[in-house]
Amino acid sequence: MPASEFDLIAAINDRLPLRNERVRIPSGDDAAVVDPEGASVTSVDAVVDGVHFILETFGPRPVGRKALAAALSDLAAMGALPGEAYVALGAPAETEDEALLAIADGLAEVAIRESVAIAGGDLVSSPTLFLSVTAVGYESADGGIVTRSGAAPGDVVAVTGELGGAAAALELLRPPEDVDVAGELRDQLLSRQLDPRPRLDEGRALAAAGASAMIDVSDGLGADAAHLAAAGGCRIEIELERVPVAAGVAEVAGGEGAALELAATGGEDYELLAAIHPDSLDRAAAAVRDAGGVLTEIGQVAEGRGVALRLPGGGEIQPRGFDQRRGSLSGSG
Repeated sequence: MPASEFDLIAAINDRLPLRNERVRIPSGDDAAVVDPEGASVTSVDAVVDGVHFILETFGPRPVGRKALAAALSDLAAMGALPGEAYVALGAPAETEDEALLAIADGLAEVAIRESVAIAGGDLVSSPTLFLSVTAVGYESADGGIVTRSGAAPGDVVAVTGELGGAAAALELLRPPEDVDVAGELRDQLLSRQLDPRPRLDEGRALAAAGASAMIDVSDGLGADAAHLAAAGGCRIEIELERVPVAAGVAEVAGGEGAALELAATGGEDYELLAAIHPDSLDRAAAAVRDAGGVLTEIGQVAEGRGVALRLPGGGEIQPRGFDQRRGSLSGSG
């Protein structure tokens, strides 16, 4: 017999880190009480079964990990320090208690790793499983807040890490599983969906190094570059041959050309795309390296509007990506 709502909430809370130095009253009262530190940075992000994950394929613990990591990635894109998170979990009545507790375990895993307190939330009945996460961060004294709107002609465009892994992972998770990628390489690709890592340290490093504008690559490189271009009133030109593509993507996609397109249009890599003044590029790359990451220059900011994704040898591809209204996982459709 399933546990009652209150028993289940208590069991979930037992699994979560509920306090940090700012949380005076944690989850369990009518509302949490937090003493903030400086300017707060707040983001709301939701993941829905059948849109952002498939429970039967992902498993419940990775769902919890992905939900919190995706929300924290928005804080990373602004160079913020992570603080607290608030989680609303909706689940069909037939969802097993064990699955809901495993989702909580996934949330706790990321919260502990990233020093985040789960300060409150809600559990509701829903026809579809979903998690809505409100992540609260704080302005870092080292770099301040970086927005989407600061890119200017003459800036270089750079990206952390490698792209395409999350979209390739979805292909590995879909039947039939006949893609010739196995062992450690397969595990590395699957982790981009099942255990994504928000680039919080890299985001603060880029902010401290003077990044002009920044966004996380959640909707796809082309789509997110378009967000930067629109916010800055400029044109972003990306040379796709310079884009770092994750190992194994070519094997999954069916060739180098297809891998490059998947890296440019697939979403949910949660890397950071930044505009940086040329004089600050070396300092930014060193700061990201000290934070444990890699920064690669892939293009430039120019006069005009829109985005150009230039293929090796000429030609362009359209800057498409994930659209919340049209659906499709990881910008793959």
